[in-house]
Amino acid sequence: MDMPEIHVEELKKDPEFLENIKRLEQECKAEESIAKGYQLLDAHLVIESSEDEINEVFTFIVNTAFDRLAEYLSTHKSFDVLNNEEERAIARAIYEHAIQRYSENDKKAAKEMFLVLYHTIDHKELADAMMVHAAAVMAGNSFENFIEEMVDVSDVDPNDPLAFFIQTFVQPTDILLAMFAKYVEEGKQELKVLEESKEK
Repeated sequence: MDMPEIHVEELKKDPEFLENIKRLEQECKAEESIAKGYQLLDAHLVIESSEDEINEVFTFIVNTAFDRLAEYLSTHKSFDVLNNEEERAIARAIYEHAIQRYSENDKKAAKEMFLVLYHTIDHKELADAMMVHAAAVMAGNSFENFIEEMVDVSDVDPNDPLAFFIQTFVQPTDILLAMFAKYVEEGKQELKVLEESKEK
């Protein structure tokens, strides 16, 4: 078990690694890149940076993602999560924030974010999975209940670029959407407001 420790200590002193972190920090801010923000976050986590440094990167990721989401909603663009790394990172940041809200029992915010992801993600299976999340919240499931009773991540492929999103459940997504039909309809009604502004 001592091996990784030595590795971390070495990395903390490795001038090349530290130089890379500095470069990433500059690029991340200059380009307002969320994908690079995640790379930076990973690097800070690896060398066990201070909580303040980690929080600063995390705040940058979340704030930039929401700014970008607002732009996408106003111009009616959707996230190409399969082919565009930056758009995938935006969706991931919003998703992680939604999951955090859900875990803190802020169901209204969680539901709204899951619905917005359903609305903006250009990938049918993933969008449907977001609707399952939203419907689970609307049906009154606690976060613990959702994770323990509904989610099945037993065979998630860690190399899947979309592995950050929960997409597999104990039952097929279409069956869950049918079971939650009432809430799916409610969610779609809420999204009509966005649809209507799209048509104007």
